[in-house]
Amino acid sequence: MTAAFDPPATRGIEAPRAPKRKLAGRRSNFEMYSWMFMRLSGIVLVVLVLGHLLIMNVLDGGVHRINWGFVAGRWASPFWQIWDLLMLWLAELHGANGLRTVINDYARKDGTRFWLQLLLAASVVLTVGLGTLVIFTFDPSMG
Repeated sequence: MTAAFDPPATRGIEAPRAPKRKLAGRRSNFEMYSWMFMRLSGIVLVVLVLGHLLIMNVLDGGVHRINWGFVAGRWASPFWQIWDLLMLWLAELHGANGLRTVINDYARKDGTRFWLQLLLAASVVLTVGLGTLVIFTFDPSMG
């Protein structure tokens, strides 16, 4: 049989109105990096959060001891500032990345998806910004 009689699907030419396919070499790796971030940040968060709970609730005497002075003493150390900052940033970005995936999966309209992702991005920037500001500008003399 000659190529002239082959059905169009078996030939190398696409239909003129067919959606364009992305070339394999030109794809974005964003989703792969997002997937890797979720796994790695999850592992680091487990260590940070379990360490936080162990230190705060078992080794430091429990939650009844936590007050302004306790936080002021703790955040006087750069180690605890970085620890809490890492927990804040990783938890916020980990959760936002998960919510971004849910929005992509369930928002049917492009406009809805755009506005939901814009609101998500704004809330992440606000929360991370304010949390970081509080950690680094906390004034223990106010109490």
